[in-house]
Amino acid sequence: MHHFAPSLRSLLVGLALLTGGAQASPFYAPPPPAEDASTFSGDTELGFTQLSGNTDSQTLIAKGRLTWLTGHWTHTLRGEVRHVARDGETSAEQYLLAGRERYDLEGPHYLFGFARWEKDRFGGYDQQFTTIAGYGRDLIDSEAQRLSLEAGPGYRHDRIDQEENLSLAVAYGALAWELEATDTTTLAQELSVEATDDNTTSRSLSSLTARLNSRLALRLSHEIKRNSQPPDSAEARTDHTTSASLLYRW
Repeated sequence: MHHFAPSLRSLLVGLALLTGGAQASPFYAPPPPAEDASTFSGDTELGFTQLSGNTDSQTLIAKGRLTWLTGHWTHTLRGEVRHVARDGETSAEQYLLAGRERYDLEGPHYLFGFARWEKDRFGGYDQQFTTIAGYGRDLIDSEAQRLSLEAGPGYRHDRIDQEENLSLAVAYGALAWELEATDTTTLAQELSVEATDDNTTSRSLSSLTARLNSRLALRLSHEIKRNSQPPDSAEARTDHTTSASLLYRW
């Protein structure tokens, strides 16, 4: 790869320090910990492709998450980087940092709260900061399958390129489903919607994970992010990311 912007290099260094394996989800809370779960765990997901010849392009996707447990609390930190360059010109550049708390109540109920910072160079926003809190319920929690729903209110602050900043109330809802299809293969689907008076942001992550051993896995995923009414400077309303990556858990 030719070179990264200084901000990308800095975030990659931070990501490497933060991560080392639970799935690096883009928006959803981690599932309830098992009785024998490790107090401290993490994962790192890395995908990189390079084409040369008639087209010179490089694509980097890096995700990471740290999770630790204290009593009824599950604490999570995560980071993501996406960078695409074609013929020496950057065509996609996205960053995300987030922290999340989950407090398990009696039975399948839990409370959650999270704060998320995002920057999308070609999405029309200089940066966005979102904080949301609410209630969740694990509808299915078996050895083979999990299904959870959560919802709550929140707040978002948008810094928009060459426009006035916005402060918006948010109504949030999300779903997460995971199926252990075989002893080594997992299917997962996550959906979320964040609605404001100005626009609605929806996200979807579909993935197939094949475990190679207790630490390593291969993952195929397709992620969709759609903004119903982005700033005028945005290049598109919908972003699609299809990737094949290596996942390391510890």
